[in-house]
Amino acid sequence: MTVAKKMQAFAEKSSWIRKMFEEGARMKAEFGADNVFDFSLGNPDVPPPAKFSKILKELAENDKPGVHAYMPNGGYPYVRETLASRLSAEQNVELDQGDILMTCGAAGGLNVVMKSILNPGDEVIILAPYFVEYNFYVDNHGGVTKVVNTDEEFNLDIAAIEDALTEKTKAVLINSPNNPTGQVYSAESLMQLGKILDIAEERFCRPIYLVSDEPYRKIVYDDCEVPSIMATTTNSIVVSSYSKDLSLPGERIGYIAVHPDIKEKNALLDALTLANRILGFVNAPALMQRVVEQLQDVSVDSSIYARRREIFCKVLDDAGFDYVKPKGAFYLFPKTPIDDVAFCSILQEEKILAVPGRGFGAPGYIRLAFCVDDEVIANSADAFKRAMDKARA
Repeated sequence: MTVAKKMQAFAEKSSWIRKMFEEGARMKAEFGADNVFDFSLGNPDVPPPAKFSKILKELAENDKPGVHAYMPNGGYPYVRETLASRLSAEQNVELDQGDILMTCGAAGGLNVVMKSILNPGDEVIILAPYFVEYNFYVDNHGGVTKVVNTDEEFNLDIAAIEDALTEKTKAVLINSPNNPTGQVYSAESLMQLGKILDIAEERFCRPIYLVSDEPYRKIVYDDCEVPSIMATTTNSIVVSSYSKDLSLPGERIGYIAVHPDIKEKNALLDALTLANRILGFVNAPALMQRVVEQLQDVSVDSSIYARRREIFCKVLDDAGFDYVKPKGAFYLFPKTPIDDVAFCSILQEEKILAVPGRGFGAPGYIRLAFCVDDEVIANSADAFKRAMDKARA
């Protein structure tokens, strides 16, 4: 067999979004793009802030010697210093540039973290519904994921997390605002989580890291605030990117920030820096580091996503769906009246593309991404109604 058995198995597990993407391409070719309602991909379509193009052009014209050369593996110190200043206010702690590493997106950052902290067989708790790639990132570095469900409104189930902690637990990985639910975990629940992790550290005589994946932090609604995880435990690590708040997913630029008082910080930072290099990233893209250094005070116009959320909620309300209104990100995660895979097939009959919830560890739901034109959402209303009528029949 040419392909590794593990990769074949992974391909089958991760195939839902890919299948929907491929089906969408086929349907658009057959029926015309305007007649297909594709909510399968979380690919931000709101344009980057106007300042991005201006800064990019200015920096691209810089032809000084060495401008495209290697820099320290953790990134340009002055870029990290600027980011540390912003994150200090955001996380309510005093970070400096040495606490920051620039990475190839949040995905690269999470792999760097897992490479740095995991021994073979170490467990990482992930919370369902979860981003589909988390299982793979942990497995990449010899770890094992342990899935814990959130509650009915996708909030943290502190008791369930506490029950899942063992002497093998090395980290709890959270994502807030969450993909696929749009839920934002409360400050109170995060404080409770930090407390039980600190208690577990004493019990098991080893640190348990709280790792927060935060690429949607700036896309929130109704004046919602995303709490600081660094206020909850010193063993905290933030991983994020500019893919969503600047609409730059293809540029692969992100960062890792570690709590300034984290245990054995120097050893951890050395491991993170080495992992950034030997995983093949070497360093984050040089040009994008210089660009985002000047964009810390701007983000996309999230009111566009807020408007689409309202349009989509009305579509789902009129069709009779049950869902939790998202507080952030750009996804809705409604319940399905029948098996989620079967319901996605009915939706496809109506030229609607959605992703089954089981791909996110939550069967019985579908994920709908509303990073599409308003008209696509509004024009799908009748198709959603027909799909619900078919499912109920």
